[in-house]
Amino acid sequence: MVLKNLNYPLDFKFKISTLASDFNITDRNGNYVAYVRQKMFKLKEDVIVFNDESKSKELFRIKANQWIDFNASYSLNDLTDNKNYGRLARKGMRSLWKSTYDILDSNDQPKFTVTEDNAWTKFFDGMVSEIPIIGMFTGYFLNPAYTVRGIDGKEYFKLKKMPSFFGRRFQLDRMIDIDDEDESLVILSLLMMVLLERARG
Repeated sequence: MVLKNLNYPLDFKFKISTLASDFNITDRNGNYVAYVRQKMFKLKEDVIVFNDESKSKELFRIKANQWIDFNASYSLNDLTDNKNYGRLARKGMRSLWKSTYDILDSNDQPKFTVTEDNAWTKFFDGMVSEIPIIGMFTGYFLNPAYTVRGIDGKEYFKLKKMPSFFGRRFQLDRMIDIDDEDESLVILSLLMMVLLERARG
């Protein structure tokens, strides 16, 4: 199954009524695209992408390939067609300063990179979030943004954290046209990245 004919921008909105890391994905018209749930109490991340909040159909599964650390990578699997799209890999030490990820295809070949636009946002977020009371409001003014680039150097997607207190909302926009299968690979990668990055801002 590929994700296609999507009406951008897409909204990723975390639920605050559950203990699990759950979020809805809707298009610009408010229509459901998917519902994402991260399984709780797992030493390795395990994420299921459902058709909607009813969880009646599992579409994709994202699983960590090794124990949680800076170099973990995450396999992206299509449950409908029983295929592997590829994987998302965090760029180790570089991510301490500026969040950077590689997106690889099913043959483990690099296809895209995801890079945080402004490293200072991460720096100041780390500082301010430790300040009592003030740190609670970093979600309103320290919001990171990320750019997805192909190996051709073109910018394909922009993902940004939207100002919020409890809501934890991200918005994804597509800059230029992209192949349907590559689009699915990128979106699945960004779903996992959002779960890893959401605690910031």
